Amino acid sequence: MTLICDCGATKAEWVVLDGNNVAQRFITNGFNPNFTDNATMNGIIDEAKNSIDNQDVNEIFFYGSGCGGDANQVRVKMIFNKVFPNSKSEIYPDTLAACHALFGRNAGVACILGTGSNACFYDGEIITKSVASLGFMIGDEGSGCHIGKRIVHDYFLGLMPDDLRKKFDEKYHLDRESFLKKVYQGEQPSRYLAEFSKFASENIDDQYVKSLVNNCFEEFISSFRLEQSGMEKSQTVAFVGSIAFAFQEILTQVLDNHHIKCEKIMKNPMDGLIEYYQGVIA
Repeated sequence: MTLICDCGATKAEWVVLDGNNVAQRFITNGFNPNFTDNATMNGIIDEAKNSIDNQDVNEIFFYGSGCGGDANQVRVKMIFNKVFPNSKSEIYPDTLAACHALFGRNAGVACILGTGSNACFYDGEIITKSVASLGFMIGDEGSGCHIGKRIVHDYFLGLMPDDLRKKFDEKYHLDRESFLKKVYQGEQPSRYLAEFSKFASENIDDQYVKSLVNNCFEEFISSFRLEQSGMEKSQTVAFVGSIAFAFQEILTQVLDNHHIKCEKIMKNPMDGLIEYYQGVIA
């Protein structure tokens, strides 16, 4: 039995493979070792173990946010070894989940556009180069958080068209004081800001919204240097993430304008990870 997990800060998706067959698929809370203590991580992993009908797991492949560095990989691996003492576990960063899901064992440039954003070079085995992620306060261009920030910025500064501002008021009843408190004192400000990207999705036919999302994707291409730093146009580029999937028409047009060919856009990595471990993706 093989256990695969794609873990974000708020949600983790788990799949149990019995040979090449999907035996189980379930969701638990997620975690990020940069912000989550060992006891909490242990509790979530233990919950996952208890959710498995047949606990005869031989190998575990865990892809997690915050697991790019050796120290966090060791922390998470130690907890898996404690909860699954008879299983071999491998701990990978979430960027490698995107690579495996999008390209399998072929080379390409994997781009992530979800709550946050990232991009990396993948040679078919390992990530050979990545762009430094600066987080939601400074970076994460093109992400749900980025789009949400722009929406709220224009709302409070009176830059949003009046008809959309009325819709926004009716949906969120937002006041400046409570908004700032959630952003600067809340536990998950990036997730909170990303929630406002849903307003963009719901009103995507409006020209103002189209332009705003377009500009956010332009910033992603510029900041992650999809036309520079060795990202040759001959390389395959693909995207994974809820934002890339929701706004794929605009994203594809922006990429076309920069002569960047996008091979595929996937909502989340798990379906691709299943195929990767089934050997479907060559």
